[in-house]
Amino acid sequence: MLFSTAVSRPLQLATRTLQWSSAVIVMGLTSFFISRGPHGQHIIYQEVIAVLSVVFFLPAFISPFLPTALSKFVLLIDVIFSYLWLTAFIFAAQDYNQHSCYFNSPPGVTCGRKKANESFIFLAFIFTFFGMFLEVAALWAYRKEKRSTPAVEKNGGARPPLDAPVDPAAPATAV
Repeated sequence: MLFSTAVSRPLQLATRTLQWSSAVIVMGLTSFFISRGPHGQHIIYQEVIAVLSVVFFLPAFISPFLPTALSKFVLLIDVIFSYLWLTAFIFAAQDYNQHSCYFNSPPGVTCGRKKANESFIFLAFIFTFFGMFLEVAALWAYRKEKRSTPAVEKNGGARPPLDAPVDPAAPATAV
């Protein structure tokens, strides 16, 4: 088996940790920008997405261990937030790459911090995007492994398989 739950769980946890950490860093940098003075709508948008992500990404840490219960919910969150993070990245790229970075919102903050914020916004987007595919692959692997394991019967497996020939000497069982 190429992709199994034994492979997917550590990958999912690593991706989710990087995703959540990037969102926390964006939240911190954007909060710093807001505290420094005048700010535009793009910074407020980035802050809201970062704060919501920090909260909504928490179930993704549990989803590798409860795939049937949380995978669909986590996948929906990943789809929604991948678009939100992509929009935040586009806003940051417009603010810090088209004109003089130093004078864009918030004015006076060094371009290095603004570019770092832009970079971590991109990382939050890309890890959310990768997390979406890993969630689907892990759910697929879990279902494939579940299907391939034989079911254990309650009576200890004494019953012959259903496609076995009928034994005329065996006692009749009621259906």
